[in-house]
Amino acid sequence: MTNTAENRAVDWLFGTATTAPTLPLKMALTTANGTDAAAGTEVTGGSYARKNITVAAAVNGAVSNSADLIFSGMPAATVVGWEIWDSAGTPVRWSYGLFDASKTVAAGDDLKVAAGGWTFTAS
Repeated sequence: MTNTAENRAVDWLFGTATTAPTLPLKMALTTANGTDAAAGTEVTGGSYARKNITVAAAVNGAVSNSADLIFSGMPAATVVGWEIWDSAGTPVRWSYGLFDASKTVAAGDDLKVAAGGWTFTAS
């Protein structure tokens, strides 16, 4: 989780805030991974756009995407990771990570994250 998400989770747990992300949550793709404090380098160009992500209730502290995420008309890129952002007026980055393997796409290709192909685990 990002520093922002960690702080909001702790505030919620100890009753000092009732903050939650502004839905829908969106997955962004990155060509360079970020850190807890800074966003990675997001894919730009082509028809790339962040995709709404839905998940079922957590099981054993983990969730997975419940539907395919298809990023159509990608620019030529090597995608290494993902970030989850909310839909606030000024979006908040909640989590980030690397894919198991980089995904190289040519201009105009689609990139698909199959249902259940992405998992977030709280740790």
